[in-house]
Amino acid sequence: MLIITRSQKIFMLTIGLLLGVLYFPVFVELVGDWVRDENYSHGFLVPLVTAFLVWRKRNRLQAMACDPNNWGLVTLIGGLGLLMVATIGAEYFTTRFSLLVVIAGLLLYLWGIEAFRELTFPLVYLVFMIPLPYVVFYSISFPLKLFASQCTEPVIRFLGIPVIREGNILHLSNLSLEVVDACSGLRSLISLLALGALFAYLTQKAAWKRWVLFLYTVPVAIGANIFRLTATAVMAQVYGEKVARGFLHQFSGMLVFIFAVVVLVITGWVLRWKSTSPDIGSL
Repeated sequence: MLIITRSQKIFMLTIGLLLGVLYFPVFVELVGDWVRDENYSHGFLVPLVTAFLVWRKRNRLQAMACDPNNWGLVTLIGGLGLLMVATIGAEYFTTRFSLLVVIAGLLLYLWGIEAFRELTFPLVYLVFMIPLPYVVFYSISFPLKLFASQCTEPVIRFLGIPVIREGNILHLSNLSLEVVDACSGLRSLISLLALGALFAYLTQKAAWKRWVLFLYTVPVAIGANIFRLTATAVMAQVYGEKVARGFLHQFSGMLVFIFAVVVLVITGWVLRWKSTSPDIGSL
C-alpha cells in the first residue's frame, strides 16, 4: 500500500514550501506569459488537467507498494542544478523545465519507480504549459508561414480567384494578404497538440494508437489553417478587405479550431471502433 506516513507528510510539506519560495519568481513570469502571449493562454488549464489526471489514479496509487529510489535524489539534485545554471544564464525555458525534473526526482525518491511510471504522463503533460524559447518558436513559425502560403495559393487559384504569391504574401486582384506569425497556424498547432495528447491518453488503450492520434494533430492543424487562409482570401475577394480582416476573420479561426477538434474526436472514435470490432477471420 502506498501509505503516506506522518513524517513523509511533514517532509512533503517542508519541501513544498521550499520549492514554492524557490520557484516563486519562475511562477510569476510563467503566469505573466500565459496572460500576455495568446499562444499559451491554455497554460492556465494544463496544471488543472494534470491534477485531474493524478486524481483519477488515486486508487491505483494507494494500492502500490512504497519503494523509494535513490536515483530520485540524483534527479532532484540535477533539477536544482539545472535551475541554478539556467537562472545565471537567464534561460527562461530551462528554469521552468527544471521544475518538472525536480518533481520527477521527488516522486522517485519518495515513492519509487512504480509510482513514477504511473504518473509519467501527467508529469510530462506539464510541458505544454511552458512557452517555447522565442528562437525555437520563430524558427518553426517562419517555415509554417511559407508552407501555408504555398499550399493556399493553388487552392485559391482552383476556386477561380487570380492570385500571385511572393513568399508569404498572397496578392489578389483587390488587395494583398500577408501570412503573418499569428496566421502561421503555430498557435492552433500548440493548442491542438496539448488537446490531442490528452484526448489520445484518455480514449486509447494501445500505445501506438495514442501516438497515431497525437501525431495526427499536426496535419489536422496545418490543414485547418490552410482552410482558414483560403476562406479569408475568398472573403477578401468577394466582400473586401474590412470583412476579411474584421470580426469574421477572427470568428473563422474559432470555427476552424472547433472543426479540427471534431476531426480529432472522429479519428479517436474510429481507432476505438477498430479495436472493438470483431475479428473477421474468427467468424
